[in-house]
Amino acid sequence: MKPLVSTEWLADYLGEVVVFDTTKYLPNEPKDAMAEFRAAHIPGARFFDIDEAADPDTTLPHMVPTPGRFAKIMAKYGVSNTSMIVFYDQKGLASAARGWWLMGLFGHDKAAVLDGGLPKWIKEGRITESGDAPAPAAGHFLPAYRAHRLRGIGDMIANIATPGELVLDARASNRFRAEVPEIRPGIRAGHMPGSINLPYTELLAPDQTLLPVPELRARLAAAGVDGSRPVITSCGTGVTACIITLAMTRAGLPAGAVYDGSWTEWGGRTDTQVEIGA
Repeated sequence: MKPLVSTEWLADYLGEVVVFDTTKYLPNEPKDAMAEFRAAHIPGARFFDIDEAADPDTTLPHMVPTPGRFAKIMAKYGVSNTSMIVFYDQKGLASAARGWWLMGLFGHDKAAVLDGGLPKWIKEGRITESGDAPAPAAGHFLPAYRAHRLRGIGDMIANIATPGELVLDARASNRFRAEVPEIRPGIRAGHMPGSINLPYTELLAPDQTLLPVPELRARLAAAGVDGSRPVITSCGTGVTACIITLAMTRAGLPAGAVYDGSWTEWGGRTDTQVEIGA
């Protein structure tokens, strides 16, 4: 299954795929994703809670769960190993890629992101539903965990000592350069030494669809991504980092890995190096 599908494709295959609204709003965005879902969602869609499909035993937000927990949650959501899955979000393309990346991390490649998300679907005059989604029949999901797609704090510290992987930070430039305070209390501003800023918004067209492949390749190349060096993507909490990973996959480049703790973990510690400025 291709990692990105169009609204036209989804409309044609709507009855054959599991559709998830994967919206996650930032702490400074005064919106309730579930309330918005109840107001309007793609017909048949279920809600994929990024905070539920996560490790409950950490203070960091929506960290990757154990394979066993992920399998249990997917079964609860009605997903089996044979399911084709499409993730979308209410902003266009912001958090949907996290759902897609999680599925790949646990060995399920029959998953994709809806290009342009709910805004494009609505703009085209397509039908939506309201209310809660009915509880699906339980699925049976057996994960096949791919550890090489994930990086932790120890990996990141080691990579600074001996740089082997290129770190791309998907946050806005003013956050990367520490020109504004971080949006979460207690988190230092700045970036990891040696990391490169590639705001995820620069990979999107004005309608919140992913840029065409030639433009993606050019933008990624400008950030140093040409397939010759492994890449780690990072952001605030490991959500929009997955958009860079999606873009690399779409451009035919090795997907690399995601630093799950991202800046919330790095900037929240006192034993990590922080740089400011460009």
